[in-house]
Amino acid sequence: MGKVKVYIVFTKFRLSALVVISALTGYLFVGGNDGLEITLLLVGGMLVTAASNGSNQIWEKDLDKLMKRTERRPIPMGKMSVTEGVIVVLVCLISGTYMLYMINLYSALLGLSAFVMYVFIYTPMKRVSPWAVFIGAFPGAIPPMLGAVAATNGVGLVPGVLFFVQFVWQFPHFWAIAWVSFDDYKAGGFSLLPSKEGKSKNSAFQIVAYALALIPFSVLPWVMGWSGIVSLIFVLLLGIVFFLYSYRLLLTCDDKDARKLMFASFIYLPLVQFLYVLDRVENMIPINH
Repeated sequence: MGKVKVYIVFTKFRLSALVVISALTGYLFVGGNDGLEITLLLVGGMLVTAASNGSNQIWEKDLDKLMKRTERRPIPMGKMSVTEGVIVVLVCLISGTYMLYMINLYSALLGLSAFVMYVFIYTPMKRVSPWAVFIGAFPGAIPPMLGAVAATNGVGLVPGVLFFVQFVWQFPHFWAIAWVSFDDYKAGGFSLLPSKEGKSKNSAFQIVAYALALIPFSVLPWVMGWSGIVSLIFVLLLGIVFFLYSYRLLLTCDDKDARKLMFASFIYLPLVQFLYVLDRVENMIPINH
């Protein structure tokens, strides 16, 4: 494993990239169009996310050895020392936060808040209670809000709505992952499904409930007059399809259907967020910040 690859795995580069795409949609949705700000948002956001991911691997280095999905991470394999990991995290966090600060103070504070919640609250809580998923949904939903705040230099209704759409999505998304990886998580001492029974009808029912709740939350931009009828139709269709995937899991409680829901969740969110942006831009709908 080359050093570049070690850092890519340590910081979960691909996941970090997906996170900043969400931030970009928030920025574009409220009308942001400054090239420098976009660059600072993407690079700074990716660095802060990388610091969060790296900190998670430092914190769980002993547990990662127990799970197949994580046993080949750099620290368990001896490819990176804890000291080196801490240095990488600090460099990413400080430089990323400074880049967000160059946009505005609120962006830097949001990025830093997401880091603190993810690393110091969500990560240690994962082995204590399934409520960790609820806690983790807060930093997980900050990216589109951060993007909107980066463009508007203020925290208002629009960033809040974008936050809550992603917040609700977090539950069926992460619970699908927890279902698919249930045995592996159990080996590491994690119990992250909402029911104590694990992969059960009860857990599947709660996944369905949040997938259903996501539908009205996802149409809030249209209700508020920030997006048009085209995005409303497609967002509703995507929400119904996503719900049907979750309902199928409720019927079968099968790992195969949980995996389909997991992949559907990865596709659903960026599609919905870019539909918001494209429809607003195409129809030149103004947004009062």
